[in-house]
Amino acid sequence: MAPTAPKVVARRGLLAILALAVALGGLLAGANIWSDGQKTPKLGLDLEGGTQIILEPKTTAGQTVSAEQLNQARDIIVQRVDAGGVSGAEVTTQGDRNIVVSIPEIPTQEVRDAISRSSQLQFRPVLAIAAGTPQPTASPSPTGSASPSPSGSASPSATPTTASSAQPSASPTSNSAVPQALATTPTPTGTASPSPSASPSAPAPSPSPSASGDGTAPRSPTDLAWVTPELSAQFEELDCSDTAALDAIVDDPAKPLVTCQDDGSAKYILGPVAVSGDKISDATAGYRTNQQGALTSEVEIALSLNSEGARQYADISREMVALQEPQNQLAATLDSRVIVAPRFNEAILDGRASITGGFTLADARALSDQLKFGALPLSFVEQTSIDISPTLGSEQLRYGLIAGLVGLGLVVVYSVVQYRVLAVVTVTSIVAAAALTFLTITILGWSHNYRLDMAGVTGLIVAIGFTADSFIVYFERVRDELRDGRSLEAAVQTGWDRAKRTILIADGVNFLAAIVLYVLASSSVRGFAFTLGLTTLIDLLIVFWFTHPMLTLLARLRFFRDGHSWSGLDPRRLGVAKATRYVGRGRFSTAPGAATTTAEPATAGKGGAA
Repeated sequence: MAPTAPKVVARRGLLAILALAVALGGLLAGANIWSDGQKTPKLGLDLEGGTQIILEPKTTAGQTVSAEQLNQARDIIVQRVDAGGVSGAEVTTQGDRNIVVSIPEIPTQEVRDAISRSSQLQFRPVLAIAAGTPQPTASPSPTGSASPSPSGSASPSATPTTASSAQPSASPTSNSAVPQALATTPTPTGTASPSPSASPSAPAPSPSPSASGDGTAPRSPTDLAWVTPELSAQFEELDCSDTAALDAIVDDPAKPLVTCQDDGSAKYILGPVAVSGDKISDATAGYRTNQQGALTSEVEIALSLNSEGARQYADISREMVALQEPQNQLAATLDSRVIVAPRFNEAILDGRASITGGFTLADARALSDQLKFGALPLSFVEQTSIDISPTLGSEQLRYGLIAGLVGLGLVVVYSVVQYRVLAVVTVTSIVAAAALTFLTITILGWSHNYRLDMAGVTGLIVAIGFTADSFIVYFERVRDELRDGRSLEAAVQTGWDRAKRTILIADGVNFLAAIVLYVLASSSVRGFAFTLGLTTLIDLLIVFWFTHPMLTLLARLRFFRDGHSWSGLDPRRLGVAKATRYVGRGRFSTAPGAATTTAEPATAGKGGAA
């Protein structure tokens, strides 16, 4: 039973590596047939070229751009590009104003938006709301609705996990909502009776009792004294159906803002920023959990605020709970547009907020990544977008592949000279490792948009030497055991027990080096670090599931077991004494007069002593 066990284990190892190769091949074939997968690895910017986008800061008159702002924007764009799965992109500054983004592909509109959009999330109190498009002028009546009420109801929860929210849907009866809404105090139901004299052309609203009626400066972001006649006129003239209506908007956090819903369905007058986006410590996207702990089909972005943000959010929520609609709504604006404006039914004291607004899961994840990495300190516009040629090109790739083939050829020649026919184990192992590496890199190009650059090709070439080192350590351990007088099968097993520890330590050091390089090095070195780490893991799989099982099975063949001169395991070439000969499947035994090389006596069942 004992002699059969290594054979069974060896066959299982070979079947495992075969199953892995078949699974990867099937996945790649499926990606080619039913998806947009390629049959070869995707190439990086230096080998294939791509698109270069130059971003120019959008500034107001007299605003300057500092080097610190530009460098901060560059770092944030790098994180956004990497989070979006765009591998091998380069982000640099140009002069003292522009940022240059080079991407090894034709970027989609989503990628362009993720790169250039400020993604500044701000929380502002709602002062007034109306339909986004001009409405037919209606004659004022004592029973008319002056302040639209959102159809959705949000009930922010004080639990530590989430704060509920819903997207409002404004449906006012006229476009003169602001003067009418501010002329009287809203009723508890959220609607107000407009003054009969109010009209769309009313020059100035009369503040409600909650506003600063004495003409002094507003006391808080919710104060209706922020609404000036000029702001009312700007609000009434705003048409959210015009895509260019907000192009010239100036978003000053210390001042009120007239803006639109992100889908153009409503327009708002918002107070100054109550909680800014830089107070967000974390943002995650997923399906919302109800009060019973069950997942719902609604997608949410869960925000965690830092200590200062949590305090500010608690203060504004306490204040807004006591107000009537629409002043009890806190709008979340992204790049100056409202994405959601839920009501407050109770104060939120734990620094956790939830944003919902009809997001898809993919959109919510993209937005949460942008919020988590932070807002750009500046807004950018795309100045130019051009196709760029590869910086190295196919010629350098060809030279790299030639260098790899030369290195592989030298390893094969060395193996044949040193190990004779045993070199077939080395060659087939390297071929198996190359096949797994090719399949893995190609699949990663399809699933994670991984791109192979010249640094990555260098890592693959270097990996040939690391893989050969593992074989040499194993083979020399087996030879040492043969010199000690063990039979080939026993030498293979004992040598493996000793060699695998050395192989694990060596590959462990290589893998740690790859991790450190990937984390700390620049993008030009990350390709090398990634392929080095990947090939190190594949080397372990090959040695454990292919090389050792294959040598275990070959040791049972008579050609290798009897120590043929071309087997690479000939005892005479290994320095074993001539008086020593094989005795069955046990150890060597020596002739009379020769030095004993074994600690075990040969048993009668295994041939006895010579």
